Amino acid sequence: MARETSRWRSAALQILKVGVSVGLLAWLFRQVDAGRLWAAVKSASWLWLAVAALLYFAMLLVSSWRWNTLLRAQGIVVRLRTLIGSFLVATFFNNFLPSNIGGDVVRITDTAKAAGSKTLATTVVLIDRGLGLLGLALMAATGASLMQRMAVGPVGPAMLWAGFGLGAIVATPALLMPEKVGRLLQPLRVFHQEWVDARIEKLTDTLTRFKETPAALAGCFAGAVVVQGILVGFYVAIARSMNIPIGFAELAVIVPVSFIVQMVPVSVNGFGVREATFGFYFTRLGLPLESALLVSFVGAALIMLFSLTGGVAYLRRSML
Repeated sequence: MARETSRWRSAALQILKVGVSVGLLAWLFRQVDAGRLWAAVKSASWLWLAVAALLYFAMLLVSSWRWNTLLRAQGIVVRLRTLIGSFLVATFFNNFLPSNIGGDVVRITDTAKAAGSKTLATTVVLIDRGLGLLGLALMAATGASLMQRMAVGPVGPAMLWAGFGLGAIVATPALLMPEKVGRLLQPLRVFHQEWVDARIEKLTDTLTRFKETPAALAGCFAGAVVVQGILVGFYVAIARSMNIPIGFAELAVIVPVSFIVQMVPVSVNGFGVREATFGFYFTRLGLPLESALLVSFVGAALIMLFSLTGGVAYLRRSML
């Protein structure tokens, strides 16, 4: 009965997400000329689109380096080439599955054997994720503070800085006082004492090693900020390809905020929500809604096209 209820809830949530995405996209498309959108896409500069693709690949390389830095801090040696391939496959799963959890599962599975522990591999990926979110929040908050004229609406500098501060407050004690994390998790022992104790011990050991290697954490966080900068550059190149007059400073606000908004699980892979966010800021800069939809959709299309290489890598892996 409980399983049946859970299945219905999951189905209802997916229907809700589809409804939100379709509803927002329909509302946006009613306000623009679809013919002009398609004409702008067809006339886009292939050179600038190639630059965007190269920037996205550079982002993947930096992301893989960050992951490798954290793994080596734990004494786990995996070839960077292997991690890049795993990241490609994870990107494919993130873009073609309803949520990005699938991509994290790929990364954990691919490093669990070298780590000798799925708990250790999971902790490394979660730390990587957490530092990535801090880098995203820092980029968004800094951009919004520098571009006050765009800080209009529900997500302003104060809220973004508060989010960054809250993340730092949560992360710092966990990394500086790992034994406290172990104590906080003690109540979970009521479910399965021996199994939970083993996981808590492994988690505490992992966090202790990170505490002893602050350079790895600092490098990973710096890499996270670089990743966000590259992604902003990715969208700048897309805008340039269609002669849309928007620069790095403006997109340094719009892109991170759009990523943050997409984390709210109310749409299918951010579709609709992302376009609405771009439209909200573009129109406040005096740009037409068509420009926002063009940059958002072409960016999403390039990312999905690029991630197909991860699908090819996954198929090749399956055939071996």
